[in-house]
Amino acid sequence: MRSKVLVAALAVTVVAAGMTLTRLAAQAQSPASVEARPPNASGQTPAFPNQTRAPERKANVAYEIVTVIDGLQNPWGLALLPNGRMLLSERSGRLRVATADGKMSEPVTGLPKMDARGQGGLLDVVLDPAFAKNSVIYVSFSEPQEDGTNNTAVARGRFVDDAAAPRVEDVKVIFHQNSLRSTMHFGSRIVFGRDGTLFVTMGDRSVTPGRIQAQNLDTLIGKIARINPDGSIPKDNPFVGKDGVKPEIWSIGHRNVQGATLHPTTGELWAVEHGTKGGDEINISRKGKDYGWPTIAYGIEYQGGPITGNITAKDGMEQPVYYWDPVIAPGNMLFYTGGAFPQWKGNLLVCGLAGMHVARLVIEGERVVGEERLFAEVKQRFRDIRQGPDGSLYLLTDHPRGGNDTTPGRLLKVVPKR
Repeated sequence: MRSKVLVAALAVTVVAAGMTLTRLAAQAQSPASVEARPPNASGQTPAFPNQTRAPERKANVAYEIVTVIDGLQNPWGLALLPNGRMLLSERSGRLRVATADGKMSEPVTGLPKMDARGQGGLLDVVLDPAFAKNSVIYVSFSEPQEDGTNNTAVARGRFVDDAAAPRVEDVKVIFHQNSLRSTMHFGSRIVFGRDGTLFVTMGDRSVTPGRIQAQNLDTLIGKIARINPDGSIPKDNPFVGKDGVKPEIWSIGHRNVQGATLHPTTGELWAVEHGTKGGDEINISRKGKDYGWPTIAYGIEYQGGPITGNITAKDGMEQPVYYWDPVIAPGNMLFYTGGAFPQWKGNLLVCGLAGMHVARLVIEGERVVGEERLFAEVKQRFRDIRQGPDGSLYLLTDHPRGGNDTTPGRLLKVVPKR
């Protein structure tokens, strides 16, 4: 009897050892994450596998980076015109026309007054889906108020592409966020939905009065809004007709959303926002959903210590698809759909400001399964990314790490290596 027990115990030990060796072999074969630094919030656990620090997955794509324009002052947004030229915004309040061979127009006139302090000024610029017929453009900007406060706003107007005097006519401000006294966290990207409505991403203004409003439905602080192109409210917005609720609201609980794009298959809005010290996150912004800020968050406060109640999950609040700790400080992003780089097709490309790279995320369904860091050799902060009609990429860079607001930014073009 004793010998049988010993044999059984030995068998269990051998099986357990085999399982351990199998696990160790699997771990040895698993590619490491691109992020080698420890997280700021060392005790936090992701809600699901690969929610952060996805394994590195290199595509080994050969590319060339060409400088189209140098000497830009805090460039922020880029819109590709049908004639091969581009509209380029600089945060100081200048909108200019750029050509493919690097020529720049005089500043476009006719834009609204802006508060170009801190993170404010002229932000995003997009074309109306019917631009070829109506020449209408939209810009987001920080709007000054007479009492010294300011807010994120959106204006539309008709662009007149006059080489001698480019201008915007019939300008109308169609959207105003609630005002606060701050020069930070304005957002803001503008994205047209497939149904022709307009998403406007915003921030919490980086002050305590703003942070606590990100969960409130009577304010547009810390929200993503959805409006019609004329500024009216879509009837199917989630909170239309509810007393004391801002009908423009699409989703709530956002800290500072500076990047957004539509998924090429589902048409849903994917958005990326800045966390504090850790906790930059990608979300799928869905109708009426709450993305948690500041009740739940990954990362820690800038000065150290937990954020709010130091919780990362709560019933009724959405989890991010992906987050970074340490942060990359995200700019804009897009799903690559072109043919110039077939290995990147379907990947999500996310600009990194502090990270000074573009994160290439391999997506399966709604999950990130791999990450690669691109274009770090440029050694500048990536602010905006757009895909050209030929599948090339256009990138706006801001001042490099250690630079300042007078250090030139650039417009770059990424093409396949010849």
